[in-house]
Amino acid sequence: MRVGNLVRLLGVTIALVAVFSHATASACTGISLRAKDGAVIAARTVEWALGDAAHDRLVIFPRGHSFAGQTPDGKNGMAWKGQNGFVSLMAYGQEFGPDGMNEHGLYVGMYYFPDFASFANYDKQQADRSMSVGDLMQWMLSSFRTVREVRENLARVRVVNVQDPRFGGAPLPFHWKVADPSGEAIIIEIVDQGMVKIHDAFLGVVTNSPAYDWHLTNLRNYIGLSPAPQAPISIERLKLSPLGAGSGLLGLPGDFTPPSRFVRAAAFTASVRPLETADEAVFEAFRLLDNFNIPLGAIADRDKIAKDIESATQITTASDLKNKVLYFHTMSDRQIRRLDLKQIDFNGSGLRYVLDGSSRKQTVKDLSVTR
Repeated sequence: MRVGNLVRLLGVTIALVAVFSHATASACTGISLRAKDGAVIAARTVEWALGDAAHDRLVIFPRGHSFAGQTPDGKNGMAWKGQNGFVSLMAYGQEFGPDGMNEHGLYVGMYYFPDFASFANYDKQQADRSMSVGDLMQWMLSSFRTVREVRENLARVRVVNVQDPRFGGAPLPFHWKVADPSGEAIIIEIVDQGMVKIHDAFLGVVTNSPAYDWHLTNLRNYIGLSPAPQAPISIERLKLSPLGAGSGLLGLPGDFTPPSRFVRAAAFTASVRPLETADEAVFEAFRLLDNFNIPLGAIADRDKIAKDIESATQITTASDLKNKVLYFHTMSDRQIRRLDLKQIDFNGSGLRYVLDGSSRKQTVKDLSVTR
């Protein structure tokens, strides 16, 4: 083997190792659905699978809360006072996590983006406008009401890479989905050491790496898919008919890689049945996302499976942006819980926590038999 070929082979091997090292933490899938009553639902699965992230715990941020951005030097980053109250899922006991929604129905979701996220180099001279990935999520939720406002203000901040030991020293490469009750949704990606790219979110769909425009291009490989069955064809004297329902989606990728999940999520969202009300859309979102539940053993070697989680899909959420209601179920209890933000008093000075209080055991209802 020539030296050049060997170098290229080693390069490919190293790249594959890098990709698979992220496999148990890069499988989140997001969609959006609309109902005829004007409701917009932003829903997603969460697979932050380094260990049990305890996503069933939520934190409530009041209006007027004071924030300080984190940099490699500490809490010396951008300081601001929040205008909006909001609720965020937590992760590993920290006050930011994969999903959040504010009192005006603005939604922000963080999705893993390994090998492509590249944040700005930290510059002490610009510390007063710098922040971490988690700070960016909190800044958007606490400061803005609409996607348009987020677009107009992103240039004010610099997102820098911050090593966070609270997450076990794991890298924190993310991109963000932002949506509001009008139905507008965008994907924010930061690449090439701080270049901010904003993409319109196609059908509200988002997964993980590679970059969003690559996923949109990849859809061109699947333009022949259809929910309608394939028509029978005749070749000489042989008539060939579909073997059953679903033949129009033959070739739809079924694995758990981000490109395949993106195609699958786009296909299912595009073909969703008409939905009359917010409630219908919420529960249709949960049913649709059942297609993306990942059993942990399906994406990791047995000797690398986390011991404290049952499934890579730790939590599934659906945020009703019109009615400001957050729904979710977890890997250990598929009973759907809801939190109505309209019932929360966002006045106050301190953070409040919503601890589910469940036993983290699947809820089962016993049936009684009557004559």
